[in-house]
Amino acid sequence: MTQAIKNRGWSVTFAGTGINLALGVLYTWSIFQAAIKKSIDQGGPGAFAWDPASLSDPYAVCCLVFAFSMILAGKVQDRFGPRVTAMIGGALVGAGLLLVSQSSSYAVWVLGFGVLAGAGIGFGYSSATPPALKWFPSGKTGLIAGLVVAGFGLAPVYIAPLATYLLGAFGLHQAMMIFGVAFFLVVTGLASFLVNPPAGFVPGNLNPDEDQPAVSTMSFGDSNTGRVLRTLQFWKLWVLYFIGSGAGLMVIGSVASMAKVSMGEAAFVAVAIMAVGNASGRIIAGVAADAVGRRLALAFFLALQAVNMFLAIYVVGAGGPAALMIVLSATFIGFNYGTNLALFPAFAKAWWGLKSFGTNYGCLMTAWGVGGFVMSRISSTLVVKTGGYTYSFALAGVLLLVGAGLALTLQGPRKPV
Repeated sequence: MTQAIKNRGWSVTFAGTGINLALGVLYTWSIFQAAIKKSIDQGGPGAFAWDPASLSDPYAVCCLVFAFSMILAGKVQDRFGPRVTAMIGGALVGAGLLLVSQSSSYAVWVLGFGVLAGAGIGFGYSSATPPALKWFPSGKTGLIAGLVVAGFGLAPVYIAPLATYLLGAFGLHQAMMIFGVAFFLVVTGLASFLVNPPAGFVPGNLNPDEDQPAVSTMSFGDSNTGRVLRTLQFWKLWVLYFIGSGAGLMVIGSVASMAKVSMGEAAFVAVAIMAVGNASGRIIAGVAADAVGRRLALAFFLALQAVNMFLAIYVVGAGGPAALMIVLSATFIGFNYGTNLALFPAFAKAWWGLKSFGTNYGCLMTAWGVGGFVMSRISSTLVVKTGGYTYSFALAGVLLLVGAGLALTLQGPRKPV
């Protein structure tokens, strides 16, 4: 019986990873954005007629809706289970991509890619991590969370070159239709493997939490969302998530455009390799958090991301930068961004328990969406006004340094005697 439970836990983990491999289409937006920009520049019948400053809007709205939909998705997950939640997500993503495949309208793309697909990604993403974490002891929280969310970060490795091929062979609209049908089938199919452990199940080899402080603002254990939202530590985490995710999403949403200067049509390579960094960052951060503690791991990775942002000012700002430097810079930024998606679920589980994990983490995840929306919008505006990314990288770097300092002040609840 024990072996059967172990095997079920791993099957849930890899099903969640597979779902995220489909939902990670979000991270290839820069490929679609470049195609829309090309259409605007060429003009003609049926061409996109958008304001250049609004090119990132569907992506920014998608990030925002994704994050806020996780609150509702968390409630559905906590009440009806991960299988139903994932199926809703697959249906919404499929509907959103099919909608944009029929139009070049700005409003339709914001509705389809931004609202519908964003909500679908939120429901699918919300269904993947919680059931996997429930099958394993606290000592493996970082590793399991890292493995599940790695699928989301790794998705562009195959979606970026596939999207580039489909765009060349069929055009943008047909490509979106193909993705819509495919992702609907994949997510709803894998949803059948998602299941919570049986009532009363307790994972073996429980380990004490390694970074519980001497003073607590809230007692340890399963905590309801209202209580969590009234703690200072929640809002500290929220601000840190805003900074870490916003800085990374700002670059991810435009990396293809940044790489276009030196890499031409091969710019998708930068997107794909960045995804490898993104996925590996999630796994390595999870392992690091299990080994040295989440607080120190988060502070270190935020500081390292700040260094990456300042270096990127030179790499991207140089005239005709070498393709290798662009790829390396994107990879390191993707790596550090990915660490956030492993560390913050681990904080939520360790501090507030699993009973209301879906809703608690959904509320925390709103910081990810707000950060992506705000930073992407600011970056687009600065690029249009200044003609470059220097000010965007500088702003992100300063915020990340502030975040690294704030991370060192984090204090979670103490397990009572």
